Amino acid sequence: MKSIVHDQLGPADSVLRLADREIPQPGQGEVRIRVAVSGVNPTDWKSRTGLYGGDAVESVPNQDGSGVVDAVGPGVEGIAVGDRVWVSLAAYQRPLSGTAQEYTVVPAERVFPLADDASFELGASIGIPGITAHRALTVAEGGPTRLSPGALEGKVILVAGGAGAVGHAAIQLARWAGATVIATTSPAKTEYAVAAGAHHVVNYRDDDAAEQIRKVAPDGVDLIVEVAAGANNELDLAVLRPRGTIAIYANDGDKPFAIDIRSNMGLNSRYQFVLLYTVGWEFITAAAEDINAAIADGALPVGEEAGLPLHHFPLTETSDAHQAVEAGATGKVLIDIAKL
Repeated sequence: MKSIVHDQLGPADSVLRLADREIPQPGQGEVRIRVAVSGVNPTDWKSRTGLYGGDAVESVPNQDGSGVVDAVGPGVEGIAVGDRVWVSLAAYQRPLSGTAQEYTVVPAERVFPLADDASFELGASIGIPGITAHRALTVAEGGPTRLSPGALEGKVILVAGGAGAVGHAAIQLARWAGATVIATTSPAKTEYAVAAGAHHVVNYRDDDAAEQIRKVAPDGVDLIVEVAAGANNELDLAVLRPRGTIAIYANDGDKPFAIDIRSNMGLNSRYQFVLLYTVGWEFITAAAEDINAAIADGALPVGEEAGLPLHHFPLTETSDAHQAVEAGATGKVLIDIAKL
């Protein structure tokens, strides 16, 4: 089978290469998937460059993907050959199980059903972004711990970076769950947050950004889904309500982030950091179930008209796909593996 591999850490165009590998066989509790589409996330290029540390080992990149179950190992229940599925964290602690290849074998707990009327593009887009957004939206004191229509009724959610993949999913899931959604973006990306379903969009660069948000939420926002903790710290504290929550899943721009003790004590605020690798499989499974319910309700569309432009690359151009994500491409970068 055709696979993209690397055994060194470094730039995509230097270390990624196309290789022929044996089709792997699923073992106890494992599932083999014929991959249709592989999704590229920032975590994929960060791993490949060594940003997370660790030694270089032979690896296949990309954590997310979608396709059709091709074989199941002993002990697998509820998943059958021919099932349409999406997969996330495919390569976590399994470096050769990334989705940038024609077939991948992963533990059954990482595989989730994909509805017949949902595209493989959607399936490859929702893994890490959707689960991260779900976790961020369900960490506030008093819940909810699960999302469904009405679960966030009466809540005001601020989504920083509403044009990114996680921000896009957070807007959609929060809107589906009944929240009033405010997003911050740059002016050039306002249309993407609006298309995703944000009720209000604010230019985070405006001097009066906090005042604009407070007009929508006079008592402050209940929860902030934060992509740039350092850069947005002052704004977040200016608009958070007492006992509100800031869920941090990234620090885009790498501006130093420091806790303002006095301000946070005055707010009785709480911070929750979100990284899927260590969040716990029970939370990932719950998120996947809620995401699939949202998909069934038509609440998680992707594409230009839904505020998440899709950028397609063939497997042979995986290096270009990685470079596009590393350069900050707006939307979702996908690698087309097979027509299924």
